[in-house]
This record gives sequence, structure tokens and C-alpha cells, in this order.
Amino acid sequence: MRKIVAGLFISLDGVVEAPDQWHFPYYNDEMGAAVDASLGTADTLLLGRRTYDSFAGAWPEREAAGGEDAPFAKKLGDARKIVLSRRPLEFTWRNSEQLRGDVVEAVTALKNEPGGTIGMSGSISVVRQLLAAGLLDELNLLVHPIAVRTGMRLFDEGEPPIPLTLVSAQPFATGVLNLVYAPAPPPAEAGYDDAKVHLPRS
Repeated sequence: MRKIVAGLFISLDGVVEAPDQWHFPYYNDEMGAAVDASLGTADTLLLGRRTYDSFAGAWPEREAAGGEDAPFAKKLGDARKIVLSRRPLEFTWRNSEQLRGDVVEAVTALKNEPGGTIGMSGSISVVRQLLAAGLLDELNLLVHPIAVRTGMRLFDEGEPPIPLTLVSAQPFATGVLNLVYAPAPPPAEAGYDDAKVHLPRS
């Protein structure tokens, strides 16, 4: 079964909206390597419509311009791009197609197809659905040392808890934390009586 990996820029207070407005001061070689590891190595990209529109409006031009970011732009262009949307779409970026129908059923079928890693970037509503359905294999959060204090957060209030396990943690020189999580079974029930045995004795 194929693996789905989602990479997100996120602030210290959980904001994931409009990272282009706050994350660039923290972008360094370490973050570039992390983004390439989670997105640049995928042979398939799974994107919501808004994220796709943003990517398609920028990366083809960057590839054609032949600048420093052209090699990464080419990787994205060469990858198979699958867009989740309820309305008909017209594509101008190569290797793009639309995934129709129920999200959980369609993505489950996609995971069962032959192929390599399926990468995601942004596409918050899709990430939420896949996490809730247990279809996301890895959540890579690049936690920035800034409280944005406005904008959409990764997790909605009022929804059931989603237990995760920490796979790896790496601090960057900028203060960004590269945290990789995977799904976990629900934690055992516990209360203060279970916790107090771990309190300092002196």
C-alpha cells in the first residue's frame, strides 16, 4: 500500500493559513531539505483545489524561468498531480487530473494503486479528512517560532481527538522545529492518580 505524507508550515499557535505571509524569514537550507524530503521525492501529489491553483499559478513559470528553484519546480511538474474538487476543473499544468467521488473511498483506492509516495502540501481540509479517516501515514509539521494570532488552524474545535505518535524531531538554526508524526492508537485511560507517581519526591 502506498504511503501518504503531508507537509505543513505551521505557527506556534497552530495557524496554517497563508504561510507566505509569515514563514519566509525562517526558510533556510535545512527547511529546503525537509520540504524536498517530504514533497520533492513523491511521485504523486494529492492537492485540494485552492492549493493546486496556487501551485499551478507559480511553479510552471518558475520552471520555465530556469532560476535557482527550477529543478524543484521540474520535480513538481513531472509528478502526477491529483486534485480533489467537487466542481469540474480545467488543467494547464502537465500531469494533472481530478479525483472525483467520496474522498475517503477515492483516496483509499489511490493508496492501493502501484506507485511510490503520495505527497501533500497545504490542502488543510483534505489533510483533516484523511487524518480523521486514518489514511494519512505521516504528518510533517514545520513549527515556526511565531504566534501569528489570526487565520485557520490545523485542527477544528469540537471534533474527536486524533492521537499521534512522534516519529522524529529536529530543531533548525532558525528556531523552527521539524516534527514528524504518525497515527497512533488511542492512549490508555489515565488520571491524576496515575500521574502523581511520577512527580518529584523532594
